[in-house]
Amino acid sequence: MLMKKVLIVTEKNTSAKKISEILSNGKYKTEKKGSYPVYAWKENNKIFRCFGVKGHILKADFPESYSNWQKVDLKALVNAEIEKKPIVRSIVSLIRSMAKDADELIVATDFDREGELIGVDGLNLALKANPELKFFRARFSALTPEEIKKAFSNLESPYFDLAEAGEARQDIDLVWGATLTRYISLASRRYGKRFLSVGRVQSPTLSLIVNREKEIRNFIPTPYYQVLIELEFDGYSFKALHKRERFLEKQEAEAILNKLGDSGKVVLVKKERKRIFPPAPFNTTDFLSAAAAIGVNPSQAMQIAENLYTQGFISYPRTDNTVYPESINLLEVASNLFNYQKVSEYVSMLLKKEKVTPTRGKKQTTDHPPIYPTGIVPESLKPEEEKIYELVARRFLATLSDPADYESQKAEINISGETFFIRGFHLIKAGFLEIYPYKTHKEEEIPPLSEGSVVKVIGKELLEKETQPPARYTQARLIKLMEELGLGTKATRHQIIQNLYERGYITGNPVQPTEMGIAVAETLQSHMERIATPQMTAELEKEMDEIAEGKKEKEEVVTVSRKMLLGVLNELEDKKEKVGDRIIKGAISDQIIGMCPYCGGNIIVRKSAKTKKRFLGCSNYPECKVTFPLPQKGAVYSEGRECEYCGTPLVRIINKGRRPWVICPNMKCPSKEDIKTDASKE
Repeated sequence: MLMKKVLIVTEKNTSAKKISEILSNGKYKTEKKGSYPVYAWKENNKIFRCFGVKGHILKADFPESYSNWQKVDLKALVNAEIEKKPIVRSIVSLIRSMAKDADELIVATDFDREGELIGVDGLNLALKANPELKFFRARFSALTPEEIKKAFSNLESPYFDLAEAGEARQDIDLVWGATLTRYISLASRRYGKRFLSVGRVQSPTLSLIVNREKEIRNFIPTPYYQVLIELEFDGYSFKALHKRERFLEKQEAEAILNKLGDSGKVVLVKKERKRIFPPAPFNTTDFLSAAAAIGVNPSQAMQIAENLYTQGFISYPRTDNTVYPESINLLEVASNLFNYQKVSEYVSMLLKKEKVTPTRGKKQTTDHPPIYPTGIVPESLKPEEEKIYELVARRFLATLSDPADYESQKAEINISGETFFIRGFHLIKAGFLEIYPYKTHKEEEIPPLSEGSVVKVIGKELLEKETQPPARYTQARLIKLMEELGLGTKATRHQIIQNLYERGYITGNPVQPTEMGIAVAETLQSHMERIATPQMTAELEKEMDEIAEGKKEKEEVVTVSRKMLLGVLNELEDKKEKVGDRIIKGAISDQIIGMCPYCGGNIIVRKSAKTKKRFLGCSNYPECKVTFPLPQKGAVYSEGRECEYCGTPLVRIINKGRRPWVICPNMKCPSKEDIKTDASKE
């Protein structure tokens, strides 16, 4: 009897190896197919071969005849045919050659739009090579023995509608991105590597950041005054604020300050027991937001989470779900976390409870469960991986924990007919805060006052303050805002933000737009309003959801998006010069790094005519000949502040795929001497 040959296709080599290890009980052998490892084993009269395809196999692209930016008419580009081109030809060849010799193919990619598209692309290539091939889908949410064995024992059909939605996104983003990127780059004469990027989701996200920056820059502060007193009671000294927290007229505040006597009487003491409820389980947006809040940027956090997932330590990190399915044995997962030293003591206490009821969020889906630790505890992790794993573990345990109970305290004191107040916070029962310390609450109790108590005034103060502009968005807040406005998906939001950094449109965290970023956003808002606002993008996202649900056809949605884009181009026909001028001005502004510490001119980015190397020089050259060297790789931006040691403007360097770094370009800066001294001691 001939043995059946089964081909398993996964998204990455790490997941292929993990699945093979589980299904073969560690008895697989590694074969080499060119430079790619293929894991093989025999079971139940079948020969299994499993390999990973390194992400997307095919990409959406235009025919070669559309590659010349200067010659191709943009309206023709909008309606151009889209081709599927191999990303790595050797992987395409491997799929075809292995499919010819196979009887069955099992798609075992990640279960979401992107993963399904990767799997279906691989399946279609395989079917061209072997039309008789039978095919199935293994659907799982964690790379654990229980999940994988269950998935491969209950094979399904591929989710073609889901793949179609992923393909629609590729096509729409290609058409919009390529057309508008070419338009804005050609208008501003930014060719080659200097091209400017415009995207369907990227552009409204940039507009959000720029609009907030405009609010900050246009903000006119309003002065106000506060009356603060220092009091003494029974050995306690404390401060109280006037019940009218803000006075707009200084004379009014001064009049109250001057009328105050030397003592007062407590007229109200109010203590109220309240609760802080545990957080909902992690979906992708909440996870990335929480990671950003502890210093791990969303792009890095997602990369780490994916690595932890492929090693079997956490569940699939791309999910909208905030409700644990009943199929997960939550107590078993919690008990396995006893082996994780950082939470073991808390796990012991949690397991002693008579009943454990998990929290529930507002979103419940059936694609994947919320992000949770599988219970397989890693033996060792890199510091940033440890940070993320600990966050996921603590969040999971927090969702199984009791609320925190606290006492809200308030006292009101009458002094010369004026009412002052003091507030306090006293934690009674830590509950989930014991395991989830990321939500800090400052403990500050009021003195043991009671109604009728007499207090002594020992100090009076008039505080002069100003209203503050709105804060810039942190990456954590931006991720949340994108979700609220329907910009991008759980799988793409972190990458959109990372793209804005890499394009040089934004810098820092909290996020600040560069002058180039402001110029691009203002140009879009003035001349392409539809691409700069969330409404159109959110509308297309909804239609792609309907493709995934089988309610709409891919071609229908892509055709509608092309018509939208043609409408935008029609509006832009006679605006090319204005668009170019605005962006060029922004680019010039970004070249100014700061004030020259020697003559007060502008320190700007220059390029040597002889060596072609870039450096910093003063705009008052030749009168001022000060120069500073620069790294020759990476985008250069002003940090917006001076070096505390020498007063030279600090420079932020951004390299693709790396963290931004800030340098003082002055090689004679005392800080560099400190570094040399420290190095010599080691």
